[in-house]
Amino acid sequence: MTAASEPARGAGVTAGSRGHRGDARAKTSAAATFALVFGVAGLFSVLTAILAWLGLVLGIIGIILGIVGLKMARRPGVTGRGVSIGGLVLSILAVLIGLGLAAGITTFVNNENAVNRLQTQVDKLRDKLD
Repeated sequence: MTAASEPARGAGVTAGSRGHRGDARAKTSAAATFALVFGVAGLFSVLTAILAWLGLVLGIIGIILGIVGLKMARRPGVTGRGVSIGGLVLSILAVLIGLGLAAGITTFVNNENAVNRLQTQVDKLRDKLD
């Protein structure tokens, strides 16, 4: 065939259907996506302070998945490096805040004067309710 008889490149193909021909599009790593999900869930759990232990566990899982996602993003045809980094950052924040809360609570509970002050405040509030 001559160049004049061939259709122009992209002729007859709409803009929306170009990406659907074959698997030429890169796919986001599942590990990267899950790292981001676990990072967000871990951070929200830690910030509630009641579920800090759950946020700590979710943060650790998110860190592992973030590292796996970064390694998978190096493969050809796989994206998700930014998503992995985001998940890693959020997961690390969740773990650090969770450890900080655990250390603060442990220090507070082991301080007898602080516990006595708290008990005094609770007793005063209880007396006001009666």
